[in-house]
Amino acid sequence: MLKGIPSILSPELLKILMEMGHGDELVIGDGNFPGASMAQRLIRCDGHDVPRLLDAILGLFPLDRFVAQPVALMEVVVGSGDATPPIWATYKKIIQTHEPVNNGIEYVERFEFYERTKKAYAVVATGESALYANVILKKGVIE
Repeated sequence: MLKGIPSILSPELLKILMEMGHGDELVIGDGNFPGASMAQRLIRCDGHDVPRLLDAILGLFPLDRFVAQPVALMEVVVGSGDATPPIWATYKKIIQTHEPVNNGIEYVERFEFYERTKKAYAVVATGESALYANVILKKGVIE
């Protein structure tokens, strides 16, 4: 254990966050997300929800300020239910808390999201049960 490091962040996840460079992307997938079949590097965080992980990660991880939308969410597939998943409001609050200025969010079509995942530096697989709870973070720099 270390002071100031949230216990939800495993040594493996901390290592990945440290290895990532400017512009690299980290995918946090919900419990239904096919991360294992797409990940270059897979970090298991079973039993943890995305909001708590997102909050802990963004406490250490700068978002890319050189792009308008350093965060991406998977668009809801037309006809599959609620147009705006409730968890997105939670994400927006967490993101704005950590990044009051640089907090643009883009919405990415499902299969395009999968293609970006295949190119991402790593995928964090969670036990999140909310639908459309997948998020991509683009890493920035510490200034």
